[in-house]
Amino acid sequence: GMQEEVAGGDAVREVLADYGAYLRGERGLAAESVRCYCSQARKFLAALPDPLDGSLARLDAAQVTAFMVRHTADAESVWSAKALVTAVRSLLRYLHVDGRIPAPLTGSVPAVAGWRLDSLPRGLESRQVSALLSAPDPQTPAGRRDRAILMVLACLGLRGAEAAALQLSDIDWHAGEIAVRGKGSRVERLPLTVGVGEVLADYLMADRPRCSVTAVFLTARAPYQALTGACIRAIMGRACERAGLPRLGAHRLRHTLATTILRAGAPLPEVGQVLRHRSQLSTTVYAKVDHEALRSLAQPWPEGGAR
Repeated sequence: GMQEEVAGGDAVREVLADYGAYLRGERGLAAESVRCYCSQARKFLAALPDPLDGSLARLDAAQVTAFMVRHTADAESVWSAKALVTAVRSLLRYLHVDGRIPAPLTGSVPAVAGWRLDSLPRGLESRQVSALLSAPDPQTPAGRRDRAILMVLACLGLRGAEAAALQLSDIDWHAGEIAVRGKGSRVERLPLTVGVGEVLADYLMADRPRCSVTAVFLTARAPYQALTGACIRAIMGRACERAGLPRLGAHRLRHTLATTILRAGAPLPEVGQVLRHRSQLSTTVYAKVDHEALRSLAQPWPEGGAR
């Protein structure tokens, strides 16, 4: 009855609190990531019958797989399905480390790749990207800064937070490289393309305020501060509005870059390298575009030609 429901809720809350602490402490995840992981983990824990401890002690691979298949079938997109997969795997790892489940069971969480690739990330058309890049006002320092940011997002495929985190020392002009602090505090080097290099150089020489802050992109007015991921989102939103596009996130430019590279004939693993995906799974989302690109190249045999 009602009493048991409350007890179950408390037990779930307790496990989630411990799991959140583990993610922050052991795994060093940011608060926003912890929130996302915990909200996905709550779905899994809430689906288990009371008492929770007993259910966890008896948890087996079949139950995990059944839960995943049930919950990803109605996920809004391939992205939310992936979020659930990632979080449940992480939760199971934690529950095993903590001695709450008998076996690690992470292997029984099926990968998303084959399930829902119908919701492919939509790339923008090249004229939309051009409209976006020319949206900021070229007459103002802030506009020129915004264009440099949009170029970095569109041409290098950086995530919004990565663009915000760029430091002056990350740009190696001699080697023509830019160091990017990616996910999981990895630093990766990307080639600095000519177009991006020119726009960045102009911004740094002419428009970037002289101050002690070491971030590349700064607020246009004093007190000068590094732009945050939220500022980058706002800049992107403003550019979309001016270009007459719906509000899009930086990730849409990453998808566009990926689909453009594929259509130019590059194989999938190269797209993974450009987007700096840690696992092949992340890149499989683009496999569908790859097939479309290949289909357009496969011309039928000419009449009477070789069979």
